[in-house]
Amino acid sequence: MDRGVLLDVVVDGLQLQAFPGDTLASALLASGVRTVGRSVRRGRPRGIMTAGPEEPAALLSIAGPLPDPVVTATTVEALDGMTGRSLQGQGLLTAAPDGAARTQYDAVHHHCEVAVVGAGPAGLAAALEAARSGVRVVLLDERPRAGGALLGGAELAWAEQVSDALDALPTVLHLQRTAATGLYDDNYLVAVQRMPAHHDPARAGRRPADGVRERVWHIRAAEVVLATGSYERPVVFAGNDLPGVMLAESVRAHLHRHGVLAGEQVVLFTAHDDAYRVAGDLLATGASVVIVDPRTPSRQPVDVPDGPVPTGTVLAGAVVTRAHADDSGELSAVTVRLADGRSRRLPADLLAVSGGWNPNLALWSHAGGRPVWDAAAGTFRPGAALPRVAVAGSAAGLRTTGEIVDDGERAGLAAAEAAGTAAGLAAAQRHQDVRAGIPDLAPPADGLAEYPEPAAQLHLVTDGDQDPAALDEHFVDVQRDVTVADLARATGAGLRSVEHVKRYTTAGTAHDQGRTSAALTTALVSGLTGIVAEELGTTTSRPPAVPVAFAALAGREHGDLYDPVRTTGAHGWHVAHGAVFENVGQWKRPWYYPRPLAGGGVETMPEAVARECLAARTGVAFMDASTLGKIDVQGPDAGTFLDRIYTTMLSTLKVGAARYAVLCGVDGMVVDDGTALRLAPDRFVVTTTTGNAAKILDWMEEWLQTEWPDLRVRCTSVTEQWATLALIGPRSRGLLQRLAPEMDCSAATFRFMTAQDGTVADLPARVARISFSGELAYEISVSWSDAAALWDAVWAAGEPDGLTPYGTETMHVLRAEKGYPIVGQDTDGTQTPFDLGLGWAVSAKKADYLGKRSHARPDTRRADRKELVGLLPVDTGLLLPEGAQLVDEVPLPPPPVPMLGHVTSSYRSAALGRTFALALLSGGRARIGGTVHVVVDDVPRPAAVVSSVFVDPDGARRDGDPDDAGPGSAGPVGSGGAAGAAGPAVAATLPVSPLARFAVPFAELSGPDGGVRVVEEPLRTMIDVRVPAGSEAARAVSEALGCALPLRTGGVDEAPGVTALALGPDEYLVVRSPGLAATTEDAVRRAVAELGDAVPVVAVTDVSAARTAVRISGPRTRAVLAHGCAVDLARLGPGTCVQTVLAQCAVVLQVLGEPGSDTDAVRVLVRSSFAEHLARWLLVTAPEYV
Repeated sequence: MDRGVLLDVVVDGLQLQAFPGDTLASALLASGVRTVGRSVRRGRPRGIMTAGPEEPAALLSIAGPLPDPVVTATTVEALDGMTGRSLQGQGLLTAAPDGAARTQYDAVHHHCEVAVVGAGPAGLAAALEAARSGVRVVLLDERPRAGGALLGGAELAWAEQVSDALDALPTVLHLQRTAATGLYDDNYLVAVQRMPAHHDPARAGRRPADGVRERVWHIRAAEVVLATGSYERPVVFAGNDLPGVMLAESVRAHLHRHGVLAGEQVVLFTAHDDAYRVAGDLLATGASVVIVDPRTPSRQPVDVPDGPVPTGTVLAGAVVTRAHADDSGELSAVTVRLADGRSRRLPADLLAVSGGWNPNLALWSHAGGRPVWDAAAGTFRPGAALPRVAVAGSAAGLRTTGEIVDDGERAGLAAAEAAGTAAGLAAAQRHQDVRAGIPDLAPPADGLAEYPEPAAQLHLVTDGDQDPAALDEHFVDVQRDVTVADLARATGAGLRSVEHVKRYTTAGTAHDQGRTSAALTTALVSGLTGIVAEELGTTTSRPPAVPVAFAALAGREHGDLYDPVRTTGAHGWHVAHGAVFENVGQWKRPWYYPRPLAGGGVETMPEAVARECLAARTGVAFMDASTLGKIDVQGPDAGTFLDRIYTTMLSTLKVGAARYAVLCGVDGMVVDDGTALRLAPDRFVVTTTTGNAAKILDWMEEWLQTEWPDLRVRCTSVTEQWATLALIGPRSRGLLQRLAPEMDCSAATFRFMTAQDGTVADLPARVARISFSGELAYEISVSWSDAAALWDAVWAAGEPDGLTPYGTETMHVLRAEKGYPIVGQDTDGTQTPFDLGLGWAVSAKKADYLGKRSHARPDTRRADRKELVGLLPVDTGLLLPEGAQLVDEVPLPPPPVPMLGHVTSSYRSAALGRTFALALLSGGRARIGGTVHVVVDDVPRPAAVVSSVFVDPDGARRDGDPDDAGPGSAGPVGSGGAAGAAGPAVAATLPVSPLARFAVPFAELSGPDGGVRVVEEPLRTMIDVRVPAGSEAARAVSEALGCALPLRTGGVDEAPGVTALALGPDEYLVVRSPGLAATTEDAVRRAVAELGDAVPVVAVTDVSAARTAVRISGPRTRAVLAHGCAVDLARLGPGTCVQTVLAQCAVVLQVLGEPGSDTDAVRVLVRSSFAEHLARWLLVTAPEYV
């Protein structure tokens, strides 16, 4: 406490007497405020009952400076400028204020051998003993200072000594103001830290004060010690919820921690000896104290005169039967039933109650522990031991500080030894002079009797033989307003399980999860039902153990960091040309390109789409198709494998030819579609839909690894290796010919569904003649880093003659006009290829494929199956809503109305001059030529059922304009400019790295002497090599590369000019200088070919453009990475790598330095489409450590 600084704190309009170190509860008590709210259901006045997180009554809403809709007054530290209000009834959740910075909340991952929860005497002793063994230790505690229930001067001095000794050790992470919220499988511990910079004036202005308010810690520990302490248990009697009724030890805590005397005329009602310390401390302040103790073994009841009871009197054999309220609803007196049966009314402004102690077993229950009833203590204690989780101190039922410290030391040493052995740490290493630097600190005396009298088992006090159903002022759960009468009503209804009673009455369902009420509930239900408490058990404690703000759980993952936004290599071009974007999965794809209107303003989406469609059907247009999934399939059995995966026959494809392919599940239903292009006899590239790219790669790997391990095939994602531009329209051939003068683009040579490798705009490219619009179309694929150059060159060549960029909405219209379905939009998981009119894509010649047996089932050939058809509304201007139901009966009969299907796609068509739609209709193809009704706003609207192909049903437009020789000049076009230029400008042809535009922000973030430095490294050659580690083929690859391939996953081997990273047991990433992809591929292939056919399959794939490298260096490098990466980074040394996730992005981490040193560095290899998301995350996260 700092009495020299008065804080500006206002609650309910009242200026409080608050100082640094106060909680709102202590400030309210110091200011004479006893009523701090109203109860949830009955609106009764409620006051402060405790001094910690178990507080059931004193709930506030904080308006600022750190807004929080619901908090307990006992846990919120007073801050200058704080304003709040008491909650009346149920309260109200409020939205976060506008402009709340994402930097107010974040998360961090941490690994350790021993995690200790609770920094009381047991936790401090456990952490100290574990730290002496040299293992990594985390000690966390929810209070601002270590010490737990220790309150005396000598006790706190000891706690501070131990805390200082722990803080001096590099292997110890000590977190105060950190509440553990959950303990999950494999000792995964989650905790929320209130950052000290917001509370400690000495840290004002220092990082992380300029942002982080709360931090969620994700801790993974080998061993956990739960030194979580215990909560004082109340006693139930009439009026026990009044303001002025408090738990006894909390009265002492407010007195010692904050110098606040909660009352001057005190009645102390206790069932055990420990609370006598409270009486002594209160008497020392000059307060009047009368002790009410139901026990009589060593005390004879005193003769109580009719007048005032002298201070210090112990009324043995007596109980409090009622608390009385004055006109304001606050405590004014208590009724005591004396040992002789008489009742006395004693004036009181504070009733301190203690019925015993409840061990805090919330986290232990999360881990699967089952509490057992301790009849002697009248509460639950830990049951059978759990593996790798220990309970120590008062949480285990111990009482004195000496035995609690001894138990903590035992638990800490056992945990350290078990964790150190499991981690493979040698004893000599564990004890490396650590113990010599830590003093032996004897625990202080606590003033408790060594041999106390047995505690009384006191849970409920009634005034005589009262009917439990009438006890509606005897509160069991104060926050939920649950009384003994409520429990009686529940058991009277036949409920016998305490879990059922909990749900019937809501006892234990508030934010405190029954910390003060759970044991009472079990004891009272036992008395009401006659079922012993051991059999009843207790209610289940569930995470989070303490309330957690939704914003803290979200951390920095909100706004534009909520989910990675993937962008293509041409994203900057789209932005510069005014594209409006839509989200397609994680991708940002151009939706449409609105143009300015002559009279001002810009086109609407329908206007822009109509113009783009017209350009694609009559001239030439282009779009970004880079987001389609691309999988490189290599191996001698690649054709056989694809024949089994797809319904289409692909093994007969000629090299350089492509074929449409449909993929079904084992149930025969369409899962995905795409194209397969054969690059070589043993190599294909297959495409997938944008949203299914990862799913289909996983699907292929699953079948290869589990069902067909004998097939010699390897699959590699190359989605981000290739940027793809779709050039379409009847005049697209001429433009392509100008961009690629050495390529024969004539219809006779460059046939539909074939591909050529060559040069387009002076860039190495692969061009495939594939159409998703029915028009003449080419898909031009270049390296991802060449995308900007390609788009600039194509635009420069075609824009003067009407080249039009188009987006996904136009793509949807064009494909729907041609009747091409989109999996996921025109399907719902119950369509076979035959239902979609794709029976021609199902090979009847193949012996088998996924779904073949299902396609032979009678159900998949029923005449009434829903089939894809076209719809033309009778009202040519009516745009049918997608999802609208199809019916036959008009007018609509009463529900239920038979549904025949639904509209799947609906658009306005510039080519048709009207609206049209695709639909799934029962028996659809047989109904072509008829009419169906579409329900629009509850009104059936007629529509003609037609073929799903609306434009060019004969495919005559597929070859484009036969007279097209190319618009404008016939000169060649380079990536440096338009036709006729002397040649490409050098700067324009240089590859553009994914993070080129972040060079300046990274430089501004990084300083030569800073804790962390960030830079994107130059582009390099990267080759993915799939070969079994240690095999003869691996040795041949090593010789070809001039660098050994590591035998261990996560290993890194280096040689001059080449680095090999072992990503898995049969996968390597080979990194070389830029421009060496082709020569590296050729060298590896030749080396493997010389071994003959007996060797395992070796796949070699250029992925140079699929990733970019970000180098993060400096002593705080791993601290930054820990905010977004769950790997144990401290255990990674130079010469190692790991595949993991960083900031929700799949990455490869290559470690280049020693942890914590100034030369520490980590190379982050991130996929190109995720790079911008990672960059934005780094710019938000790293400043704390600069």
